[in-house]
Amino acid sequence: MAIVEVTIAPLGTATPSISSYVAACHKVLEEAGLKHQLTPMATIIEGDLDRILAVIRRMHEVPFGVGAQRVSTLIRIDDRRDKVSTMAGKVKAVTDKLQGGK
Repeated sequence: MAIVEVTIAPLGTATPSISSYVAACHKVLEEAGLKHQLTPMATIIEGDLDRILAVIRRMHEVPFGVGAQRVSTLIRIDDRRDKVSTMAGKVKAVTDKLQGGK
């Protein structure tokens, strides 16, 4: 299972706000049914890497579909193969250490 961080941003729009573009991209993600978390700077997606990349490809097209002429998409992939890694598990590993655990 992979954990992928993605940021999709239209460039050269009439306003510096991109929240409407982000919301439209998230509709595609929600329809795909992948586990995800919206953060202030990016979206984190958890699941099968091939499936995630296919959904990101569709999300990348969304700003073009509403008039953007240029889109920048940044993707960071954490694909751990020695054990199952989840968003919640990664956060728990750090919080346990902050509370004095190993």
